[in-house]
Amino acid sequence: MAQDSAQQAPVAPTTPARTLLPSIVPALVVGVLASLLYLGVSAAAEQLQHVLWNNLPDTLGIGRYSVLWMLVMLTATGIAVGLVVWKAPGHAGPDPATIGLEAVALPPVVLPGLVLATALMLAGGPSLGPENPIIAANVALTLWAGRRLAPRVPGGAWGALAESATIGALFGTPVAAALLISEALAGRQTKGALWDNVFAPLAAAGVGAMTTTLVAHPTFDLHLPPLGRPGWGDLLAVLVLAPLAALLGMAAVYVFPYVHGAFSRLGHPMLALPAGGLVLGLLAAVGGQLTLFKGLDQIATLAADPEGWSAGQFATMTVVKLAAMLVATSCGFRGGRIFPSVFIGVALGLFAHAVVPAVHPALGVAAGVLGMLLAITRQGWLSLFTAAVLVASPAILALLCIGSLPAWLLVTGRPQMQLRADGTPVR
Repeated sequence: MAQDSAQQAPVAPTTPARTLLPSIVPALVVGVLASLLYLGVSAAAEQLQHVLWNNLPDTLGIGRYSVLWMLVMLTATGIAVGLVVWKAPGHAGPDPATIGLEAVALPPVVLPGLVLATALMLAGGPSLGPENPIIAANVALTLWAGRRLAPRVPGGAWGALAESATIGALFGTPVAAALLISEALAGRQTKGALWDNVFAPLAAAGVGAMTTTLVAHPTFDLHLPPLGRPGWGDLLAVLVLAPLAALLGMAAVYVFPYVHGAFSRLGHPMLALPAGGLVLGLLAAVGGQLTLFKGLDQIATLAADPEGWSAGQFATMTVVKLAAMLVATSCGFRGGRIFPSVFIGVALGLFAHAVVPAVHPALGVAAGVLGMLLAITRQGWLSLFTAAVLVASPAILALLCIGSLPAWLLVTGRPQMQLRADGTPVR
């Protein structure tokens, strides 16, 4: 009976190679250009960050990460970004609280303000990453060029190339993009085999990742001690930590509309963003300098010495970073929530290791990142991939797959950390 059913099941038709071949060149071009835009914005932001947080306080005789300087710099960043949002054409894009990884098609006139606001945010210290605005900028540029050079190609195809290329560039590997594409296609009625549909986007992601790797040499591996043969205690740890991280993330998700509403009532970007910057400065005074910026360099610092902070310090950094990400997104800073969520998960995992030394630090980090990303992004494959790539330990992968199940049950069907235009949560 089962054999008969299998024989009767429909098989998705495959696409001839001659149909896929013409998509390679556009995918390669988009991959390179998407990576270069990301690298250019990141490099400019790093140079400005060095000036603002090293050269300028040294010249003024002020401590680089003193409480005073953190308050001044984050408030000033709010003022600078507020000016861009207020005066730039298109107001530097839509409210960041209303967008996720899937970018909306923005007119090109909006992009200079969006890119400038993103670079200022990355340099100034708010707890957001570059992913959302960079994806939006690359999608807009690709659609604009694609409609002129190949008007018969559907806009969705250009958007998929740009999104995939940017994700590949951000993570330095096309695997994350392939997983996201597969997850997106699972919810759509698409024609043809899966690999036919991901062929061009995967090419763009691969070239984007290679361009980033050749130019910037990124790495996500935290070089934590690898986990040996997993035991029952490790299984218990991941079954506790991943859902705990998801619950913590969901707490921020439920508070998000109220925090966003409070800043929205200020009614003007020159009020909301400086106020948000001031709050972020106060949070940094509590959490310390490691809770600033997008978080990737900071997690490397934490992982280099997992025993270097107390459980209380790890707990403080976890809560402060989560609050900082919530405030930064709510008040209008242009940025994404994936990279700060990774920091939160890493700090939570190291907190668990500090409280219960039997919890392996690599397992704690991976489980914390997994649960936090599931709550914040609702992207299962991305969450698993990021958690696994941080620790580069094959023995952890099976544990993460098991730990993702109870964590997913806690977050699925509930509000997301994304709002509609009317301020209500997306489900």
